[in-house]
Amino acid sequence: MARSVPDHEVLKPEKFGRFYLRELLNSGGMADIWLVSDARGKTYALRRLKKNLRFNLTARRRFKRGNEILSRLADCKNIVGYVEHGSDYLLMDYVEAENLKQLVARQDPVLTENVAQILIDMATGLHDVHEGGYMHLDFKPENVLVSRNGAVRLIDFDMAQPLPEKPVKFSKNPGTPGYMAPEQLKREPIDARADIFAFGVSAYEVLTNKKPFPGESPGEILAAQMHPDGPIPPLELNPAVPPALEKVVLRCLERNPDRRYPFTGVMLRELQNALYV
Repeated sequence: MARSVPDHEVLKPEKFGRFYLRELLNSGGMADIWLVSDARGKTYALRRLKKNLRFNLTARRRFKRGNEILSRLADCKNIVGYVEHGSDYLLMDYVEAENLKQLVARQDPVLTENVAQILIDMATGLHDVHEGGYMHLDFKPENVLVSRNGAVRLIDFDMAQPLPEKPVKFSKNPGTPGYMAPEQLKREPIDARADIFAFGVSAYEVLTNKKPFPGESPGEILAAQMHPDGPIPPLELNPAVPPALEKVVLRCLERNPDRRYPFTGVMLRELQNALYV
């Protein structure tokens, strides 16, 4: 969403094309996120490819693909709003929000007061990605924005890939190890159920403020995933977790993808039933 900028706030900031760079909101490995305004004083979030990657063809292709995928998911409520993109930037709706990782770290009241709706909206956003024909492949709290009223938006589609008809093995291993499914860490073929596993890790973390499979390296994380006892049940760490919700989360975290939910639509329906929504 855009908001007007009072005249007294505009202090000749640096320009990027037709936009004024007003504030650096976040910086990642591939891009910086800026709060920008246009000539009319409306603000947006602008994701700009880092200068040192402008001649990196692999990074540019990934950045471009992520932007194009977002443009095809533009009408989904729980995905960040797309405005336009170019070869080295992505313009999005500006939402006053923090990522879920930050909220979990400090147990923010926004999280504790809206946890049921946040979990459902996360699942809805992931379902919309799959319905749009893609796997996210980097689903994690850091890529979930939550506004002060609890509204959820998924971001960052640089790792996304077309949804395959059957599991496919990639030459590279996209994602973040702490949220990868066992088949990803073992470099085996994957499909949308890898995203369902990542949702389970994220939901577990939201509910318990702990990782279900701790580890400092991919090998340690995989070893924890393969432990015969499985993760500590969320109820043992947070007695407020409804048993039906725990059942949903633990099914998402099954080490065998055939024991997880086959589709996000099934997961979402059971999540809604568990939370009486």
